Amino acid sequence: MIDPRLLRDDPDRVRAAQAKRRLSDDVVDRALAADSARRQAIADFEARRAEQKASGALVAKAQGEEKQTLLAQVKELAAGVKEAEAARTAAEAAWEEAMKAIPNIADDDAPAGLEDDYTVIEQVGTPREFDFEPRDHVELGAMLGAFDLERGAKVSGSRFYFLTGIGAQLQLALVNLAMDQARAAGFVQTAAPSLVRPRAMEGTGFLGQAADDVYRIEGEDLYLVGTSEVPMAAYHSDEILDAGTLPLRYAAFSPCFRKEAGSHGKDTRGIWRVHWFDKVEMFVYTTVEESYAEHQRLLAWEKEFLDKLELCYRVIDTAAGDLGLSAARKFDCEAWIPTRKGWGELTSTSNCTEFQARRLDIRTRVDGSTTPVATLNGTLTAVTRAIVAILETHQNEDGSVTVPQALRPYLGGLEVMKPVSVG
Repeated sequence: MIDPRLLRDDPDRVRAAQAKRRLSDDVVDRALAADSARRQAIADFEARRAEQKASGALVAKAQGEEKQTLLAQVKELAAGVKEAEAARTAAEAAWEEAMKAIPNIADDDAPAGLEDDYTVIEQVGTPREFDFEPRDHVELGAMLGAFDLERGAKVSGSRFYFLTGIGAQLQLALVNLAMDQARAAGFVQTAAPSLVRPRAMEGTGFLGQAADDVYRIEGEDLYLVGTSEVPMAAYHSDEILDAGTLPLRYAAFSPCFRKEAGSHGKDTRGIWRVHWFDKVEMFVYTTVEESYAEHQRLLAWEKEFLDKLELCYRVIDTAAGDLGLSAARKFDCEAWIPTRKGWGELTSTSNCTEFQARRLDIRTRVDGSTTPVATLNGTLTAVTRAIVAILETHQNEDGSVTVPQALRPYLGGLEVMKPVSVG
């Protein structure tokens, strides 16, 4: 959540941030009212408790009828204290709920507006021009024996698939290439759980605006994660991190699960927008002051990986209204997908400043007092989308696909993926 002092001291800044996201500022007024009610309830409780303690001290000195009268008063005061405590608890819960409805304050440099109001920071490379009619990844995947969509649907339903043969090999190659790059950059490699408790999901902001995309395990207090950002953010929950260890950098592998409830049939062909995919995610804990430079480093690592895949891509500065609940700023790397004649998001990196850390109570000690850390995340590779971009970009007229140089050592030196069937 945002800093409560910011809401109290500068509510107009919070209102301006809501406007930048194209959201109503009603949540600001509700949170201010809830804060006022909470502070009043706390004051009432403490006043009643102080009166109870004072009366209790008088009882100890009283005798006879006076003592009995005071005992009756103390009993009445105890009931009032209990009532005030319940009111305080309810007021604090209402305040916390109101605060959690306010998104992170978008960075001053983030573009205002909604999804289509992004700005393009740079383009790397130029879209490939073909002297033949390029095939889409679905046709190429069938020719290469790289994935099986029909049996995926038969076994699990729509938007599921089997990666087979070279497709499965390519998945492992991408994961290993990403993990090797992350390790060389000083990241701790991690295999993260894909099932988490509600606090981890709520703490990262995925039970707010993104709740419709989340799978919940019926009968269990568990959720399937859509990104390993969730378990990695909760990894150090309720901890005070040694300032000398920051930044803490993790590269986490995990399966990811998304309902894609809001896609409304968009990009449903093939393996671009699916319900399950594997991913390597970078996650960092650092100070708020250092988070802005760290965000640029995460973007640089993402670009380094896409360069290794020899893809044409662009970097966009995501508009405030498309940041999600937790991010203050987000950069997306979008690859050129030939048969779509357009760009598609391959990676994303977000600076969530102290928003998630406040929810998950992750702090560090500065000058003798504790303060929330900042959390950042960045996709190193989302496997299925990387496969789509590789197949379509590096295809040849006969349906074969040239393997990017950086991936060849991870595929036993293979230079060209060849069809196993005629398209």
